[in-house]
Amino acid sequence: MTTPRETRRSSGAAARSGPRTLAEELRTRADDALAELLRARPDLLNPVPGDLTQLATRAGTRASVVRALERLDRFALQTAEALAVAPDPCPYAALAALMTGDAPEDDPRIAEALPRAVATLREQALVWGGEDRLRLVRTARELLAPSPAHPSPTGLGPSVAEATAGMSPGRLQQIIAAAGLPGTHDPVSAVAALTALFEDRTRMAELLANAPAEAAAVLNKLVWGPPYGTVTADPAPHLRWLLDRGLLLPATPGNVVLPREAALHLRAGRAHRTPEPVAPGLEPATPHSARMVDATAAGQAFTALATVEELLSAWESDGPLVLRAGGLAVRDLKRTAAVLDTTETAAAFWIELAYAAGLLASDGEVDERYAPTPASDDWLHLPAEQRWARLATAWLAATRTPGLVGSRDAKGRPLNVLGAELDRSPAPEVRHRALALLATLPPGTSVAVDTLLDRMHWERPPRTPAEPGTEDLRTRLVRWALAEAELLGVTNRGALSAPGRALLGPGETEPAAFPLGDAEAGGCAVRAAALLAPLLPQPLDHILLQADLTAVAPGPLKRPLARMLGVLADVESKGGATVYRFTPASVRRALDAGQTAADLKAFLTEHSRTPVPQPLAYLVDDVARRHGHLRVGAASSYLRCDDEAMLAEILADRRSAALRLRRLAPTVLAAQAAPDALLEGLRAMGYAPAAESAEGDVVVTRADARRTPPRTAPAPVPEGPPVPDETLLGAAVRAIRAGDLASTAERKPVAAPAPSDGGLPRTTSADTLATMQAAVLTGAAVWIGYVNAEGAASQRVIAPVRVEGGFVTGYDHTADEVRTYPLHRITGVAELADEPA
Repeated sequence: MTTPRETRRSSGAAARSGPRTLAEELRTRADDALAELLRARPDLLNPVPGDLTQLATRAGTRASVVRALERLDRFALQTAEALAVAPDPCPYAALAALMTGDAPEDDPRIAEALPRAVATLREQALVWGGEDRLRLVRTARELLAPSPAHPSPTGLGPSVAEATAGMSPGRLQQIIAAAGLPGTHDPVSAVAALTALFEDRTRMAELLANAPAEAAAVLNKLVWGPPYGTVTADPAPHLRWLLDRGLLLPATPGNVVLPREAALHLRAGRAHRTPEPVAPGLEPATPHSARMVDATAAGQAFTALATVEELLSAWESDGPLVLRAGGLAVRDLKRTAAVLDTTETAAAFWIELAYAAGLLASDGEVDERYAPTPASDDWLHLPAEQRWARLATAWLAATRTPGLVGSRDAKGRPLNVLGAELDRSPAPEVRHRALALLATLPPGTSVAVDTLLDRMHWERPPRTPAEPGTEDLRTRLVRWALAEAELLGVTNRGALSAPGRALLGPGETEPAAFPLGDAEAGGCAVRAAALLAPLLPQPLDHILLQADLTAVAPGPLKRPLARMLGVLADVESKGGATVYRFTPASVRRALDAGQTAADLKAFLTEHSRTPVPQPLAYLVDDVARRHGHLRVGAASSYLRCDDEAMLAEILADRRSAALRLRRLAPTVLAAQAAPDALLEGLRAMGYAPAAESAEGDVVVTRADARRTPPRTAPAPVPEGPPVPDETLLGAAVRAIRAGDLASTAERKPVAAPAPSDGGLPRTTSADTLATMQAAVLTGAAVWIGYVNAEGAASQRVIAPVRVEGGFVTGYDHTADEVRTYPLHRITGVAELADEPA
């Protein structure tokens, strides 16, 4: 809480001389402005600064400044780069000249956008000072200023004064003499004279008019950077001409640099070759029918659900092993891609999506495998639109990046699906921003990917250029996000669907800012599901049987029908209509699951819109007649059959040699193979044996449905500290204000001298008690030094209201609440100084 006295004091000082430090400027800001700073740079809140001086110090640390610079748009960053090569402090007019050059009328947008850019830098605490004394935070200047190892992003080199530091006075005099300047008596005035020459457009033009053509060509190569070049011990005449006049100055042995002032003259005063004051537009745009986009996206959303269901079904009975180093083996990824009838890239996406949604996890057993989680059962029972909304919400917030699968890490190790190295913190923000830009377009409208990338690169320029032939991470994240959105049905034909638009949150002109809170994200998922529900195709309860032993599902089937049909027949083709084929093996699979021939024909009759074809009925009856005629048990294993001729036929068949069969009785054969191997061997020979239990009953074989113990979905890896909520921001601002009041409040001198060790000033117990009692009577605020039970010392400003029993109770401005303090822990007390008249 800031007292009126403190407000008048700080504002009066600023009016007289302007803020001398960043902390002083922060004291002049309103609480809302401080809250905006902490919201934009949440790393400043951990821990909450004790006062504004600590906040200003933390805002100037290298890690915090780098993070703040990375979040600037291109023009704000260009403005900061210009300030880094400008005089310190820099008047606003000088900054404007660096941005617009000698012809501001060529692009009036620069002058219009510059106040916004400066305001952005000031709000981010990267720039402070009045309009006539703009100062870039020292750490930002060090990061953006040129050096021999790292040229400035503007392409400008060091100033004349910086480049000539350490040069001999005699050499300086030779340079200014060759440049046509009178001699000086000291190096400082010589450097000043050369700088003034390079900054004078008229005299500089006259000097360059006499330059050899080859020298002008050298300057043209260096003018836009990098400004460094190499020379030999015996330079060519045109290089000697430049060296003699200081247009090239020594940088390192064998290297020279074009001084900043000369480069600015050659650039017509511009710090950047191409200032970009306005964000690139999202054009040209391609319009589509919004209704068609929504309908097609809904169809893709249904396909996404079917694919995830098929993945869960495949892994519940035969989940792949977890690699020792974590993740999924390449062979298992290929096998899963074949099961899902898709590419390995798409299969990696579906696996990672199910994992991010909490539907898949490792079971944690000794022989660790991946399997569906118990949450997957709950998910399967939800309506289709709610299942899709859960998948889409998990995708939007996930930091898992399946696009990295197949690449290698810094140590050359391959990155596998479900591996620990696939998290990329910027992924959620990039996804959200890419879709948010699409949401600013009219419904059904799309733009080219490169157009979207140009806009996103302006909003968040890459700090370091990618290697030749490669793209930076954020660019790849954008491309992956758009491809994944198409697979999931969030977009279609590059345009955002209505459910996808609802996922991003409501907004007047564009979606809500990222990140969304849990409650807000849940509301968005509900709205998206409501919009998707009427667009989804309705599941069917019938199929069309054909005479060629196939069945056609003219659309998506209800889950019980699809599950049973998947056991009884094999999928032959997918698409708008799914084709199933009945084979002896598929019918035997249904019989092994406990069905009878009558059950199967009744199922087909009930669900087919066409009569059951005679060939299909014959197939079912034929396989059922032979099913179980042979019985396999464990001896190592045995084979029994009431038909002695059939057993004799099997013994005579050369294909049975590997099973090592021998007759034990007229109706029993013993085998050296295991029961499951014997079953497979006989089926490969064309028979239809059935397994039996120790009691002689037929064993019904169903695939075990594995489930992991309860698992939670993986938490996204945040990119830096989380954005604070309004409650935390308000409390932090109050604490910083109160701490600043305690640290800056002027105090009357106390009777006892300050300790020599620099600790808190001390007063006697009697003086402390007397001062407190007087403050209670007068209602005045006092300053105290206080040591808590843990031994931590602090300074506070309190307004005592009661002193009794060895305790003082009062309103603590630092904590913004009424507190009680033991008097014996108060090291010193002083009245606040009166405000000067």
